[in-house]
Amino acid sequence: MTLAAILLALHVVAAAVWVGGMFLLLVCLRPNLPQLEPAQRFPLVRGTFQKFFPWVWVSVLTLLITGYGLIFGVYGGFAGSGLHIHLMNGLGLLMMALFAHLYFAPWKRMRRAVDGEDWQAAGAQLNQIRILVTINLTLGVIVLAVAGGGRYLF
Repeated sequence: MTLAAILLALHVVAAAVWVGGMFLLLVCLRPNLPQLEPAQRFPLVRGTFQKFFPWVWVSVLTLLITGYGLIFGVYGGFAGSGLHIHLMNGLGLLMMALFAHLYFAPWKRMRRAVDGEDWQAAGAQLNQIRILVTINLTLGVIVLAVAGGGRYLF
């Protein structure tokens, strides 16, 4: 097995963990949350995010290392990379910036609100998180489509 194959496999797994996790949160978990009382709903969401977000950080780090490893170790830098690689890089960096904002701003405020049992404040922060995760999931699906078919499209 070559280094390129290992880097690519790790890259794909990291993307699947991050994008798949966002899909699960928005499409499977979120629709069921209104069935719960706030005192149950917000601690559940807090606990779920607390388990998921470290995996996102691992995915981000893995994507950066493997992505740039492939660009500079296999493709000979950005000059040797196709448009699909440039799109994945740009959209991926945007996703990472949005996640960093989500993590250090609304997620931090939501944790404090849940810990203080301020359900109204927790709800406002959860709505901000929902918006950011929706944007990132959309971008993530686009990145996956570009990754899968981009070299044939561009």
